[in-house]
Amino acid sequence: MLTFTTLASGSLGNAALVSCGDTHILLDAGISAKRIAAGLAELGIGPRQLSAILLTHEHSDHVSGLRVLSKKAGAPIYATRPTLWEWYKRNQCDEVKALFRPQEAGIGVQIGSLWAEPFPTPHDAAGSVGWSIAGEGGRMVLCTDLGYVTEPVRRAVAGCDLLVCETNHDVDWVRSGPYPYYLKRRILGDCGHLSNEAGAELAAFAVESGTKTVILAHLSQTNNTPARAYEAVSLRLMAMDCDPERDISLWVAPAQRPGPTWSPKEASVC
Repeated sequence: MLTFTTLASGSLGNAALVSCGDTHILLDAGISAKRIAAGLAELGIGPRQLSAILLTHEHSDHVSGLRVLSKKAGAPIYATRPTLWEWYKRNQCDEVKALFRPQEAGIGVQIGSLWAEPFPTPHDAAGSVGWSIAGEGGRMVLCTDLGYVTEPVRRAVAGCDLLVCETNHDVDWVRSGPYPYYLKRRILGDCGHLSNEAGAELAAFAVESGTKTVILAHLSQTNNTPARAYEAVSLRLMAMDCDPERDISLWVAPAQRPGPTWSPKEASVC
């Protein structure tokens, strides 16, 4: 059965685990290898049991633990060619480079009992993607780090069982907050991050297409709170007569610790 667990999610670092039987895929490695190993251990998995590591892009909050973890795990690393090249330019580690498996957006790959397909996302990174992963019982989509929702994003999200949806910031908080102008412009731009309201629209689209679970992810530590993100999405869903406490499962991924484990059987949380 397909399962999904966030190990960390937010502006300080991101990593998650997708499993199906003996197949275990790490999605991003944006926290230390020590913390990733500890999170995996809570799930009864060691780094050497990883079947693959999938990257969304090369920003540090998604790859900071990759070098050390890869040496421990020895698992193949799937990402777009531009993402892998940017990582290598900064790290110059041939041992990790030997594990690279370049993957084009829109072309899927079978990894054990899971089918993983990247789709392009508009973000200020080289070859940035989200991932759609299908296994026994369902399909989940990781969709964070994008400035706006494109048609390829909508196609990937439509009909998924689980959507991991970015709700990065409150727009007013960004505008009135302490960040310098260039950073505010980046966050709010077309290659930045989804706001609570934009994430709520994507969540509403997913739910209309049949999605039963939405996890809100990649929240800014400075410009958002879990309660504010949850409220924005809840209000949007209630406007379409969907009760987030009755009709679907909706929660916010914890920033600095593992979250609940999801599986598609009755949208269950273990």
